[in-house]
Amino acid sequence: MKTFDTRIEQWKEEAERRVRPLFDVVDDIVEHNQWKVIEAFRECKVSDYHFNPSTGYAYNDRGREVLDELYAKVFGAEAALVRPHFASGTHTISTALFGVLRPGDELLYITGTPYDTLHKVIGKKGDGTGSLADFGIGYREAALLENGDIDWMEVERQITPNTRVIGIQRSRGYSWRSPFTVEEIGAMTRRVKELAPNAIVFVDNCYGEFTEKIEPTEVGADLMAGSLIKNPGGGLAETGGYICGRKDLVELAAYRLTAPGIGAEVGAMLGTTRGIYQGLYMAPTIVGQAVKGSIFAAAMFDLAGFASSPAWNAPRTDLIQAIVFERAEQLIAFVQGVQLAAAVDSHVVPEPWDMPGYENPVIMAAGTFIQGGSLELSADAPIREPYIGYLQGGLTYSHVKYGVLNALQTLFDRNLL
Repeated sequence: MKTFDTRIEQWKEEAERRVRPLFDVVDDIVEHNQWKVIEAFRECKVSDYHFNPSTGYAYNDRGREVLDELYAKVFGAEAALVRPHFASGTHTISTALFGVLRPGDELLYITGTPYDTLHKVIGKKGDGTGSLADFGIGYREAALLENGDIDWMEVERQITPNTRVIGIQRSRGYSWRSPFTVEEIGAMTRRVKELAPNAIVFVDNCYGEFTEKIEPTEVGADLMAGSLIKNPGGGLAETGGYICGRKDLVELAAYRLTAPGIGAEVGAMLGTTRGIYQGLYMAPTIVGQAVKGSIFAAAMFDLAGFASSPAWNAPRTDLIQAIVFERAEQLIAFVQGVQLAAAVDSHVVPEPWDMPGYENPVIMAAGTFIQGGSLELSADAPIREPYIGYLQGGLTYSHVKYGVLNALQTLFDRNLL
């Protein structure tokens, strides 16, 4: 068994003492969500024949149809579109936005600048890439206040008669701001409906599913999207994404995914169905493991003298643990230390590179069974100031703990701690 520096072992003992009472809170959320998912399975009368693969057009694929019903029930929505054909969270969000926006409409993000990979989706007029801007769809954003709250005066100023979609990003993305709780998203939605009654409230729910007892579509959000290789896939879904919300809006998104008039009626599942079903069943418990790992990580880096967000004793509404470093060398060592703890590709040394869709070189620790699966132990960071590393996931709490210890040991070995 690997041994760690005496200081790191001491921090580990102290961190575990601190976080133990908080795990009862996490377990309560896990149990609530696990029962909610099982009840939805029962109400949808899920049977093993629903797991059969389909080919070609896949007309009348009952497994696919019940899967949509199941997600709608779990997330308290009118309808859902759950498909392996979504390549990523960005693709899923893009499909939802292109589905409901039309030339002349405007998209307004009220939670500041969205995640880096959406910048290319939004685009710039005349960029020729098929972005929203290329189709004559305008974009505005309202920066957050210094304390991370919504700037409602700015939001009101930015709303125009053309504002069709108001976007909310639940998680922090590549920023230092706190993620938004479901309660806060509910309050935002109510306020938005007062200011723009006909606007569609869209929520990017990536990293947030099952970290709380309710979801944004249960507090008024009109449309929501996420990735199956994050929380709801439970570490078993091999690819895909979901869109859920109002039935008419989900139908428009389905037309964008396939073609107008076809929508959700076709789409071969090609043997992915069982993993998506079973992943959803496992998701509440696996998310709980990852959340426990994030709490432990926050406590450890606090003891090591690094600022992190959320604090170890703060409420959780997503998986991501942000840790700020003084120098790029520390950030790189942190990510490489997490990779060193991977069960897959632990021998690989990640380096910063120009990843498609990102505006700065990015370094990623991704020793995962599912490529890019960020419900699994992973870490990534853009190489830019402030030097913030983002740790997320972990199919087991023990693995997250091992990853944190290896990251700190790597910093120690390079005289960076």
